[in-house]
Amino acid sequence: MPSLDEAYDGGQWTERDPWQVRGGLALGLVGALAVLGAIGLVAVAGDATAAKGQAGVLAGLGVPAMLLAVVFVLPASTRERLGVVFGSAVTVVGVWLFVHAYPARWTRTADPLAFETVMVYGLGGAVALWYVFTALATVRLRNNPQGTVQLEIVRDDGTRTVEVSRDRYNEMVSDGGDASAVIEELDGEQ
Repeated sequence: MPSLDEAYDGGQWTERDPWQVRGGLALGLVGALAVLGAIGLVAVAGDATAAKGQAGVLAGLGVPAMLLAVVFVLPASTRERLGVVFGSAVTVVGVWLFVHAYPARWTRTADPLAFETVMVYGLGGAVALWYVFTALATVRLRNNPQGTVQLEIVRDDGTRTVEVSRDRYNEMVSDGGDASAVIEELDGEQ
């Protein structure tokens, strides 16, 4: 089993596109700055309705940008990335509803759209967040033994560990044959 230092060395990221990682980091930074800008805008403007509307748009777009950044930085699957993109697209529809409804049809009107807007945005955020959590839960960097598979062979005379390359292991077990034949073959190689 490799140490943490070996598991996290720089060679582990070689299969990932560095531009994708940098783009994800930039997107996350833009999203965080948008949310901070929205907070600052509301703090400075006070009770101005236009400033609150602009802050709502900034924050509403900043949060999904940060969620998208997570799946672009992590080694996530295509399904997880598409799930976050879909959820983020639904949040953008929620932001569009907010722009359409605020302030004239927000609350205390004959036909308010506040509830519908919050529901659409919340649904999109929940879907995006679900796929972000899925991506986080499936990251296997810590458990990747740097291209090798470790097998423990238990015999009457004791237990020993055999390391095999991932390709060799896939060759041996991909045929769906008997596990004892694989163990005999590994035992004979050592």
